[in-house]
Amino acid sequence: MTALDSSVANTVLPVIGRSFHAEVETLEWVVTIYLLGISGLLLTFGRLGDLRGHRSVYLWGFAVFVTGSGLCGLAPSMTGLIVSRAAQAIGGAMLMANSPAILTKHFPANQRGQALGIQATMTYLGLCTGPALGGWMAGQFGWRAVFYINIPVGLLALLLSLRYIGDDHPEEDERPQRFDLLGAATFMAGLVALLLALNQGHAWGWTSPMVVGLLAAASVWLVLFLAIEHRVQSPMLDLGLFRVWAFSTAAASAILNYLCTYTVTFLLPFYLIQARGLEPGQAGLILTTQPVIMALVAPLSGTLSDRLGTRFLATPGMAILAVGLLVLSRLGADSPLWAIMIGLAVVGLGTGMFISPNNSALLGAAPIHHRGIASGILATARNVGMVCGVGVAGAILTTAHAMSNDTAGIIAGVRYGFLVAAAVAVLGTFTSAVRGGRKT
Repeated sequence: MTALDSSVANTVLPVIGRSFHAEVETLEWVVTIYLLGISGLLLTFGRLGDLRGHRSVYLWGFAVFVTGSGLCGLAPSMTGLIVSRAAQAIGGAMLMANSPAILTKHFPANQRGQALGIQATMTYLGLCTGPALGGWMAGQFGWRAVFYINIPVGLLALLLSLRYIGDDHPEEDERPQRFDLLGAATFMAGLVALLLALNQGHAWGWTSPMVVGLLAAASVWLVLFLAIEHRVQSPMLDLGLFRVWAFSTAAASAILNYLCTYTVTFLLPFYLIQARGLEPGQAGLILTTQPVIMALVAPLSGTLSDRLGTRFLATPGMAILAVGLLVLSRLGADSPLWAIMIGLAVVGLGTGMFISPNNSALLGAAPIHHRGIASGILATARNVGMVCGVGVAGAILTTAHAMSNDTAGIIAGVRYGFLVAAAVAVLGTFTSAVRGGRKT
């Protein structure tokens, strides 16, 4: 539901714009506020799950998400819709930060990769069906139906969760005296400032006063956050987690992987629609190649990692991703469509092989009483990688397009962007390889 909602909103933005007579700059906030809200709150709700029980935070997440979805559908204006999307983001963060911890706690170690692989498949299915379902529903029932559909789905999920997820209150001696509210506030302020600068840098200009100011503010807030976490008795983020080599390298590898995959997500629509002249429907059909392959491969790689060890599949997966990006970097003005789909299939294969084993390694390296914050770190790595991928790819594309303001400039920007992403994937192959070979 949360993955579908993140992709479906992008599809109906033009329809929403016509309904409210809104400019593109305003419409972007429908997506941006959701991204920033989730990213800034993931660690907070992961830690809250460690302290109060993952089940309770997860259940409240459904309630908040369903309420936010209903408010989105009822929104009388763009301001109302943006505020309602912020409410959705709060619920989405509560769900995303605690679902991997719940799976990890309720499945034995020899089934953890399989469980996380199935969860990854559900995520990719949401991403796959979102654009097509959103377009169809907006055409048949209007854009508000895209948000209303979350209400029955969310209520059903809430009932199933109440019935089947067992109580998981931590022991009294596991509970610190209080929640690190100051640390949570400074982390959210710093991360939101950083992600907003990276998200809008290619549009506002990387040297503009707004972007420079946001980056400076992010630096101050995040340094202050680290200082707080070193001093408080019960920190929101136990920095000792990053002294565990398997944990820190898995987190770094996750950021690099998502940077690469979202470079593809950002650049290819420009290549297909603006440079090649394809219709949005045709481009969308081609782009589904990657998530479909990922959905097929992720549960298999997760199951195999339980038997063979996580590094055995994660490291080759990053290497295959690098090969797929190199294939895409060779695209030109006359490249056949089947060549594009092959490149996307290779990218999907590599990513699907990598994600489930790497997630299993990261969560397995965290102590049981820190699984919630580990889940939050994992989800935060995904969002940071995504925004960095879009920011870097956007900077490369706009620079190349400015140098040659025609189709050739778009193609050059896309090719350079994929080459940079391929180099990042090679770095990710190294960080995954040095993680350690023991089964987790």
